[in-house]
Amino acid sequence: MRFDEFDFQPALLDAIDAMNFQECTPIQEKAIPLLLEGRDLIGIAQTGTGKTAAYLLPVLDKLSTGNYPENAVNCLIMVPTRELAQQIDQQVEGFSYFTNISGTAVYGGNDGIRFEQEKRGFAMGADIVVATPGRLISHISLGNIDLSKVSFFILDEADRMLDMGFYDDIMQIVKQLPQKRQNMLFSATMPDEIQRMARTILHNPAEVKLAVSKPADGILQAAYICYEVQKLPIIQSLFSNNAPKRVIAFASSKLKVKEITKSLRRIGLNVGEMHSDLTQAERDDIMHRFRNGHINVLVATDIVSRGIDIDDIDLVINFDVPHDPEDYVHRIGRTARAGAEGCAITFVSVDDQSRFRQIERFLGKDVYKVPLPAELGEAPAYAAERKNSAKGVRPQLHHFRKGGHRPRNK
Repeated sequence: MRFDEFDFQPALLDAIDAMNFQECTPIQEKAIPLLLEGRDLIGIAQTGTGKTAAYLLPVLDKLSTGNYPENAVNCLIMVPTRELAQQIDQQVEGFSYFTNISGTAVYGGNDGIRFEQEKRGFAMGADIVVATPGRLISHISLGNIDLSKVSFFILDEADRMLDMGFYDDIMQIVKQLPQKRQNMLFSATMPDEIQRMARTILHNPAEVKLAVSKPADGILQAAYICYEVQKLPIIQSLFSNNAPKRVIAFASSKLKVKEITKSLRRIGLNVGEMHSDLTQAERDDIMHRFRNGHINVLVATDIVSRGIDIDDIDLVINFDVPHDPEDYVHRIGRTARAGAEGCAITFVSVDDQSRFRQIERFLGKDVYKVPLPAELGEAPAYAAERKNSAKGVRPQLHHFRKGGHRPRNK
């Protein structure tokens, strides 16, 4: 379906054409008609599927009619990170170029000058506010923003916001909103906590769900079946003869990230950590140093598995098995981007075997199990082991572990 088949306002169609948007993505084709009808919506879709335009275009179309209060916040978009707030704000600016609609982005980690700029944006009557929860709470507590006239409330990457501990902030913000409004919730996964929040915030929502895409063909996937105490020695073995260049290691919690970072530093690796306890300025500094090669290994929670573009990751290590296949796809998708190749290794402890088997069922194949280095002792049996279908992987990973070039598929 083409965008010009929607009965959008002429000024919005001009902007869509100027931005060279022609064919709708599946999430856009399914969500836009429902939102134009005024339905509340739950959208289950990954980053990169076009979900931002899926909710922005219907909102901008309605605001373009002029039937909404002037000099008031008419749309509030909540996001987990500064980076996503900036990306959405840029799209608001592009799509609203030929209209009188204005927007502003509100996020933490800045100096007082930025805070005052945000305050002035509210005073000048921004129609659309894109905000991270903590920063918006600060403005609410100081009386800088009035949300009583909001007609459209959007939660983007809701699962990430809950992972980062923003549930109470979100519910506090919801109390500032009028009862009558259109609500939209977008999330890559739908855990129980998201479902509970959706029942609280949304009214009789329609649901649009896209199937999770499989990992890119350029990702060589492998796993170590191991005990928990063997995980750090495996990393030490991997890099004993070949210093890492650009590696992300994902862990299940920020406490685990801190522990792993300290341990890897003790064995001489150049490591940085990324989790929600860091300030935005600290996170920006870590990402800058990682991109520039001053940090070789980034240990992180899932806070960086979505929304941050780093195109040349050589290796992703799942120190802990992700909770579900969707998170696995997002994590290992940090490598083999833009047509490149890369490697993803998962450490599977005894307690994580059933979860990893679920991931293998989603992939439709067994992931190759790399034998442990002899000096690390015996590995636990893999209870769900079947005949392995990943041919020709072992020599490549062996080569990677002992030094040499990045593994390549054949």
